[in-house]
Amino acid sequence: MLKAVPQTEVRRIAQGDSLELAVVRNGPGGLGSVIATQDAPGLIAGVQVSPLIIRPDDRGYFEEVFRLGQGLAQGMLSANRLQVSAALSYPGTIKAIHYHLRQTDLWTPVMGLLQVMLYDLRMDSPTFGQLNTFYTGVLRPLQILIPPGVGHGYKVLGTESALLVYATDQFYDPSDEGRLPWDDPDVHYDWETQRK
Repeated sequence: MLKAVPQTEVRRIAQGDSLELAVVRNGPGGLGSVIATQDAPGLIAGVQVSPLIIRPDDRGYFEEVFRLGQGLAQGMLSANRLQVSAALSYPGTIKAIHYHLRQTDLWTPVMGLLQVMLYDLRMDSPTFGQLNTFYTGVLRPLQILIPPGVGHGYKVLGTESALLVYATDQFYDPSDEGRLPWDDPDVHYDWETQRK
């Protein structure tokens, strides 16, 4: 949990009925907490993670993306506005940083490998200003539930395209979607390849 941030050290970006969103000025940046499991320390409040099971055989493999009303998709049923979409992105593509005031996203990368970044924009959250990084895709099949007010984005890693299938509890509404630059200087997320 981060310490309380003085109001003068934040840059306000949006406000909804129940959310006030901001970025911590000159934040620490980097990758934040690298999350590999649902109980990893440093997970942003309200974000949920679940491993997916791949069932391979001699013909290929089967992967169940989600069951409506079960698992991380449990809350999607109550919205009555479920939308399922897919985004194919080419190698090296960065799509970031998006956020929503009302919409919850349920991400399932099903092809390729993604570096997923999350940033807690919610000023009233115990993890406000915290970063998470997930390395997920066909090599580590994870499902990630992203609540409203958590900034999100990804970079396609490797030489293959990546396919992200995602469900939302709201129909697409451009007035609910906000954006920050992928290289926002206060978020200061590290999109570079880690040369260790």
